[in-house]
Formats: sequence, C-alpha cells, structure tokens
Amino acid sequence: MLKIVNEIKKELNIKKKKEIFNSVKIIPYIFVSPFIIAFLLFYLYPVISTINMSFQEILGPGDVKYIQFKNYINLFNHDFYDALIFNSWYTFWTLAVLIPLPVFLAVLLNSKLTIGKNFFRSSFFIPALTSVVVAGIFFRMFFGGMETTIPNTILKFFKIKPIVWTFKYHTAMMVLVIIATWRWLGVNIVYFLAGLQNISNDLYEAATIDGANFFQKFIYITLPGLKPVIIYVLTISIYAGYAMFAESYILYPNARTPGNIGLTSVLYLYQQGFDHNNLGFASAIGVTLLLIIFIINTIQLRFFGLFKKAGD
Repeated sequence: MLKIVNEIKKELNIKKKKEIFNSVKIIPYIFVSPFIIAFLLFYLYPVISTINMSFQEILGPGDVKYIQFKNYINLFNHDFYDALIFNSWYTFWTLAVLIPLPVFLAVLLNSKLTIGKNFFRSSFFIPALTSVVVAGIFFRMFFGGMETTIPNTILKFFKIKPIVWTFKYHTAMMVLVIIATWRWLGVNIVYFLAGLQNISNDLYEAATIDGANFFQKFIYITLPGLKPVIIYVLTISIYAGYAMFAESYILYPNARTPGNIGLTSVLYLYQQGFDHNNLGFASAIGVTLLLIIFIINTIQLRFFGLFKKAGD
C-alpha cells in the first residue's frame, strides 16, 4: 500500500510540475527571470549603492561615515565645471557629425546606383570592432607634437608651425570628435540603413510620379521615415557623449593637463575615485552625471513628441 501511495504522490508531483511549466501565467516570468536577476544585481543594486555612497566619506574598509550633502556641495568646483563644459561641447559636436553624416552615407549605400555597397558597409563598420585602446594609442601618436607626424608635415608644407594637437583646447576637441566619428560612424550607418528598409518604395514611386526631385523626396519622405531611428541615435549619442572615458584616458595617460584640456566628467570621476581614493565624492559625480543625462534625454524626447503629457 505504501508503495502505491508513494507512486501516486510522485505522479501527482510530476503533473503539478508539468502544469507549472505549461502555465500561461508562470512561463513568461520564467523566461524573463534571467534578465530581471541580471538587472537587479548588475544595474539596480549598483545604482542604489552608488546613491548611498554619495552621502558617505569612505576612508577604507569598515571606515565609513555619513556626511549628508557635503560631497554634492563639493561639486561646485572649477574642475567639475571644466569637465562638464568640455563634455557638453564634445557631445554637441559628435551629434552634429554623427547624425547628418551617417544619414547621408546610409542613403547613398541604400541607393541602387551605388557600386560596391557591401564593401563600403563592411569598411565603415570595421572600426567598431577595433579596440578603443589600440585606436587611442594610434591617434595619440598620429596627432603628436613632433614635426614628423602627418598633420604637422602637412602644416610644415604650408609653412605653419607644428602644433601639439592634444594640448590645445580646440584641437584636442577636434581629435576626440575625429576618434568618435571613426569609431561610431559605421554603427550609426547600420541603424539608418535598417530604418531605410522600413520606408515603403511606393512612397518614392508616388513622389516620382508627382514630379518630386531627390531633395524633396529626402526631406518629405526619407527624414520623416527615419525619425524614430534618429531619435534613438540621438538618445544613445547623448549618453555616449557624457559617458566618454576611454578615448580621453588613452590620450591623456597622466590624467592632468594644462587648463583641464580633455578632462571629461567620467575621467574626473575616475581621478577622484581611484587616484585620490575619494569614492564618496566620485559617487556624487556619477549620480549627478546620471541626473544630467536623464534630464537632457527627457527634454529631447518630449521635444520630439515621444513623451506626451496626459490629455495631449
């Protein structure tokens, strides 16, 4: 009798397990659970921990004390202003280059008249697969202050004195924007090419019948059709602009530059957190930077109509 009862219990347990894994209500949560666990462990917890650390003075393991808003008050300093201004200009110039240029090139690569489209698509995307450290070292040497570098050789041909490119504010900005363009141009082209595939050819044919030229088609069909992709690229580019670190760190390995040239917010965070062992202040920088990016992206999304007020 006991064996029969145990067998019945086993069968019932198996049926219950099958019912659980076949349940429409439970199965979605099982599939989503890896993402939820990863999100909680690797995003939400670090964010909450960083916010908590931003109110602390951390002198060592176990030597922690709360200092209220002192870290945030200390943000009102010259170095943080310089880093934020440099970051803002860098973000502005990357947006000015890395949205119009990829759109133009994507339209050319999507055209039936373009020869060797697959070759150019691959060529533009290869830099995204290259290590930013290797690329940074190359650009640091390419734009070095020696007379024998290619840019200074060109200047010498026009009888212009050599320039230490990375130690002048505007030329340093230009170098960093060139690196960003070289690195992300192909990625953005892929985004815009994907967006162009979703625009119906019937619209272009109808416009051709109505006598529209290339520029009229581009303005009234292509750009409106690419609006969701443009907003997406704009959003991630704003984040990438303010979160830029590796490029400036490779160009300026000594961390300190005259006039804080090339100093970005994340590089300043790194200096304070690891060079000066001031993790509480570094956490305050990170939280402030997160809020700035969130506010800017919320404004631009509201401006482009993705977020609408209730009743709109």
